[in-house]
Amino acid sequence: MVGSAAYAFSREYDVLVAGGGVAGVAAALAASRAGRSVALVEKTVLLGGLATTGLINHYLPICDGNGRQVCYGIAEELLHLSIRYGPGEVPPGWQSERNAEERRRFMTLFNPASFVLALDEAIEEAGIDLWLDALVCQPVVRANRVEGLEIETKGGKGMLSAKVTIDATGDADVAYRSGAPCVEAGNFLSLWAIGFTLDRAKQAVELGSGAPFLRTVRVGADAFGAGQPPEMPLLRGTDARQVTTYVVDSRRRLRHRYQAAIAERGADARLDEFPLTLPAMAQFRMTRRIDGQDTMRTGEEFRRREDSIGLSPDWRKAGPVWEVPYASLLPRDVRGLLAAGRCMSSDGEAWEIMRVIPPAALTGEAAGVAAAVAIEKSTLPDTLDASDVQARMRANGVRIHLDEIGL
Repeated sequence: MVGSAAYAFSREYDVLVAGGGVAGVAAALAASRAGRSVALVEKTVLLGGLATTGLINHYLPICDGNGRQVCYGIAEELLHLSIRYGPGEVPPGWQSERNAEERRRFMTLFNPASFVLALDEAIEEAGIDLWLDALVCQPVVRANRVEGLEIETKGGKGMLSAKVTIDATGDADVAYRSGAPCVEAGNFLSLWAIGFTLDRAKQAVELGSGAPFLRTVRVGADAFGAGQPPEMPLLRGTDARQVTTYVVDSRRRLRHRYQAAIAERGADARLDEFPLTLPAMAQFRMTRRIDGQDTMRTGEEFRRREDSIGLSPDWRKAGPVWEVPYASLLPRDVRGLLAAGRCMSSDGEAWEIMRVIPPAALTGEAAGVAAAVAIEKSTLPDTLDASDVQARMRANGVRIHLDEIGL
């Protein structure tokens, strides 16, 4: 460990959360509301991660498509926050739907900038110490225990110490650099942007709502690989050159879309159709995740997990519901650390299920709760009895097992 004299500043907290996306926000809120001192470190200046900076403005369903709500607690709270300061609505009558398609389920589109404002407000009200424009550089590890993080800021390198650290980076950066075993995945090339067209403007005026502008412009592949350029290999989000290829090539394809409009309709097409904003981060779906003490896998929907900390629906289709084991938040070979969001331990179809906003919020809340309970009991997350986490999650209104929602 580098001596304290090498740091421009240092701070101590109970809980330290790396990454200010949805999972990190949920973790910080849960730990703070449990009475812990909390720091939240984010490399950009916007909270929300892929949901906001990445313009993935679909708060995917928190119900099973058959009228049963599945996600509760902070996952439900953030859904409502996403539309507090902008357009977007939960479909009326979702409770009476059966085998419903996504747009008829308990979900909403939202305006990313509006969501940022609401997340700022929630973090401020919770009294969380927020560090923006602060890059996590290296975890400080002693005897396989994470004791804090070195961060780089405009004011120099600093040291943030904590009793428990939560990796909500989306890429398992803290876990990986702490020596925890991890798994990586490749990504199809795609880009979502928010665009303007006169037709949408006319629709907005007719409706008296800005909701038409929530629809995104998309190029490249969908989540299932349809539309993947045949010459493009799968790309990894942990390799700087491949990240650059992903970003530049996807923007090139968006540029070609607008060039085609100008070629077809003339130069004035640029007045009618153009991008309003582009994602400020690479829109990778899956990058690196922990190989945890337990791993959710393909075919485990409807399986009871005795250490479940909550439930997740399948955003792709109505019906399946998954119990999420506490041990999937625990990295192997490293102590004092929890993983939340898409870098928790899931594989195959389960990784597809767990990488999106609602389960990210669920696992974030569970990680924040577990960190707080571990500190209260003077222990570490990996030795904590899952029943203690379950009890606190239930107290927060979260449903734990399938039978609690009638399955």
